[in-house]
Amino acid sequence: MPPAPDLTLGREQIARLRGELDLLATHSSTPPPGVTRILFTDTDLAGRAYVRHLMQDAGLTVVQDAAGNIFGRWPGTEPDMGRVGTGSHCDAIPHAGRYDGTVGVLGGIAAVRQLRAAGFVPRRSIDVIMFTSEEPTRFGIGCSGSRLLSSAIKPAALAQLMDEEGVSFDQARRQAGCTGELGDVPLGTGDYAAFVELHVEQGPVLEREQLAIGVVTAIAAPASFVITFRGAGGHAGTVLMPDRQDALVPAALLVCQAETLARTSGSDDTVATAGKLTVHPGAINSIPREVSVSFDVRDTDGAVRDRVVREIREQAHALAQSRGLEVEIRDINADPPQHADSTIVAAIERGCEHTGLPYRRLVSRAYHDALFMARVAPMGMIFVPSVAGISHRPDEFTSDDDIGRGVSVLAHVLVQLAR
Repeated sequence: MPPAPDLTLGREQIARLRGELDLLATHSSTPPPGVTRILFTDTDLAGRAYVRHLMQDAGLTVVQDAAGNIFGRWPGTEPDMGRVGTGSHCDAIPHAGRYDGTVGVLGGIAAVRQLRAAGFVPRRSIDVIMFTSEEPTRFGIGCSGSRLLSSAIKPAALAQLMDEEGVSFDQARRQAGCTGELGDVPLGTGDYAAFVELHVEQGPVLEREQLAIGVVTAIAAPASFVITFRGAGGHAGTVLMPDRQDALVPAALLVCQAETLARTSGSDDTVATAGKLTVHPGAINSIPREVSVSFDVRDTDGAVRDRVVREIREQAHALAQSRGLEVEIRDINADPPQHADSTIVAAIERGCEHTGLPYRRLVSRAYHDALFMARVAPMGMIFVPSVAGISHRPDEFTSDDDIGRGVSVLAHVLVQLAR
């Protein structure tokens, strides 16, 4: 195997990437420093157009599929071989930061520029992918583009998803110029030989341990569901305590029990979050008669996660029965966790060693498009530090140098996988 080229980004290349990230951040429907880019809105379309421009400027052939996934392809000398993919997403939840997802897309383009400048010629074609809607903001489900690519969702089910305005995914994507049939989107066996995603950590580990790179070994996946309690309600002053059917009390108790179940699961990776509570009628002098609480439970071990979910559901039924309430449980999704491919983990570690960067293995407790790409190809992820572990906030920050180091490692990994 020939020696790896020097793929370290210089100050000029890092400054260029910084400028591109900053310019993309201006495509926002809310004022700076926050970034808001909701799927298929005018702001999202402007951001997509800018990404396409960057891909074309890097010499990539740009293709968009019917779901809106954008592919920038660098053809290899043997284009019939399985491709090597990299990339992430550029949509952003309301009032988010400018690094989540975008570092993986624009960093992937920068890695291709660096490889071209070094004279590298890939044997396998390399795709830089901007996935559609990793965030669940508009249609209530995350990773819609990579879900469809990996056949984790059926085309008809995706097409029928509705936003709060009653617009379907199918209507929105066609209005945005994404033509063609959703049934043509799923990948075939062997289309990709490998996929590696560069991403900001969104956690504090790398900064705390003063490390440059995180080598992801597994991605936790959420089981999400909503539990609704229904009682009689009534006047806050006239219904005495023995006669009450208060729907909020069991919901509150269940939130506390869910925390205990997660803490005592036997796994350090278990997390449970009650992220949304809806109380009806929501008056200070009215006993709540219908209360819904959403739960998000995650672990890199699917069996542990599913056990905690089952225990929360059992507790909900027990609480409802003991208080004479009705209970309804509505599942949102339950995706299986995924483990990174050992070959790609080793390739990332070799890239770190070649560039002299300190690294460690760690798991991702946030899910990413790589979670679904793992269903169709060997998968790996590269993390770069997030200052104070902050993400999904306007003050999310990763330094230029850390981004540059991540791109350099990605470029080394692409060399190993594409040749």
